[in-house]
Amino acid sequence: MKPAGKVRFVACPRCGAQVAWVADNPYRPFCSERCKLIDLGDWATEKYRVPVEEDKDSPEAKEQD
Repeated sequence: MKPAGKVRFVACPRCGAQVAWVADNPYRPFCSERCKLIDLGDWATEKYRVPVEEDKDSPEAKEQD
């Protein structure tokens, strides 16, 4: 357990501003609602993507052969 009184700071993933990592920050890890919504918009428009590896044993891969 962390000692009381020590606050950890992290960089906002969107703008890089220092943000206190505390439970009462509704936007964490972001610094503001604006940065949170911009990041959500980037995911929604597929600016960010999670890489996927093709599984050669999957039924979809066998149908394409």
